[in-house]
Amino acid sequence: MNILVINYEYPPIGGGGGVLCKDISEGIAAKGHRITVVTSHYGSLQESEQLHGVNIFRVPVLMRKKQTVASMASMLSFVPMCIRKATELMERDRYDLINTHFAIPSGPAGHYLSRKYRIPNVLTILGGDIIDPSKFLSPHNTFLLNQTVRKMLFGADRVVAESTDIKRNAQEYYGFDRQVDIVPLGIYPNTHPEKSRDALGLPSDRFIFVTIGRLVKRKNLEDLLHIFKDVQETIPSILLVIGDGPEKDNIESLSKQLGIEKTVRLMGRVSDEEKFQYLTASDVYLSTAIHEGFGIVFLEAMECGLPVLSYDRGGQTDFLREGKTGHLIALGNKGDFAEKLKGLLHSEPARTEIRDHNRKYVKEFYIEHVAERYIAIFNEVASSREI
Repeated sequence: MNILVINYEYPPIGGGGGVLCKDISEGIAAKGHRITVVTSHYGSLQESEQLHGVNIFRVPVLMRKKQTVASMASMLSFVPMCIRKATELMERDRYDLINTHFAIPSGPAGHYLSRKYRIPNVLTILGGDIIDPSKFLSPHNTFLLNQTVRKMLFGADRVVAESTDIKRNAQEYYGFDRQVDIVPLGIYPNTHPEKSRDALGLPSDRFIFVTIGRLVKRKNLEDLLHIFKDVQETIPSILLVIGDGPEKDNIESLSKQLGIEKTVRLMGRVSDEEKFQYLTASDVYLSTAIHEGFGIVFLEAMECGLPVLSYDRGGQTDFLREGKTGHLIALGNKGDFAEKLKGLLHSEPARTEIRDHNRKYVKEFYIEHVAERYIAIFNEVASSREI
C-alpha cells in the first residue's frame, strides 16, 4: 500500500503522539509498504528527508517557538500548509489511504484531502484531541472545537483509538456511535547500552524514582513532588524528572518550597539512548498525571523492568494491572500513593516479581505486532471503499 500520514508533530518535535506516529510509520514501512509523512517544520530540521524507510515532508508553520510545545498559531497554520504540500504529492503519485493522527489540529487536513481525492481516511485519536481535563479550552467543552472534532470523527472511514478510555470519551462527549478499533501504542525492544549509576552521576546507595514527559499541567507534577517529599523523609531517594515544558519554573519553585530541591533533579529533554539508560538505572517509575491517552513511557519503563505506580485515570489502565505491573492509585490520593510506594520499597521480593513480570508482559506491545494490526485495518478499509 501507499499511505499518506498526516500529523502536526513528528519527532524530534512534540511528545508521545508524534512518537506513536513515527513508530507505527516505521513499523509499517518495515513490512514493505510505502509511507509518506507530512508534518510541521521546526528550527534547522530538513524540509524533506527519508528516515528508516519513511519519507518525511516538513511544512512551515507560524510561531512554533518550542520543540516540545506547539503554539495555537502553529497548529492552525499547519492545516493549510499541510493541504498545500499533500496536494502537491497527490498530484504526482497515487495514494491508497490517508492515516490522520489527532482529530485536531491535523484532522481537517486529512478530512479535506480524503474528500477531494476520494481516498479513505483512517483517523487515529490520541486523547488530548478528544478531552484534556487540564485545559480550560478542552475540545469537549468548547463549542467550535467540539463541533470540529465531531465532524472529523463522523467524517472518517474508520477511527482508531489507542485505549478504551479514549474510545469511551469519543462516545460520551461526541455521541460517536460507530466502530472504533482499539490499537495500543507499540515500542521497540530496548537495545541501548546500559550505563552504571556512577557513569550517570547517580548515587548507588539511594532508591531512584523516575518520571518522563512534557512538563505541562496535565502531568500534575505537584502531586508527585508532595508524594516524593513524604517518601524521602524516611527512605533515602532521588527523583529524576525527564522532559521539558512550560511548567518547569513552577516545578523548580515548588521543589524549593518543599525543601527537596537537592533530591529532585530536572534532567530536561534527553536522547532516546539516555532515556533508556536512566530508566534502566532507576528502581520505580512514577506518574501522577491527571489523564493519559495511553502513556507509551509506561511500556518503556516496563521494558526496563521497572514497577510502575500511576493514578487510575487514562489509557494506561488498559494494560497496567494492580499488584502485577505495580500499583494503580485513585486519582488525587497522594497519601495512598506514598504508602504503596513505601511498601514496594520495603519488599525486594515484590519488586523482583514485578520486574520479571513486566519484562515478559511488555513483549505483547512490540511495534511489529502493533504495526500488523494497523495494516489489517488499512487493508480492510481500503478494500471496503473499493467495493
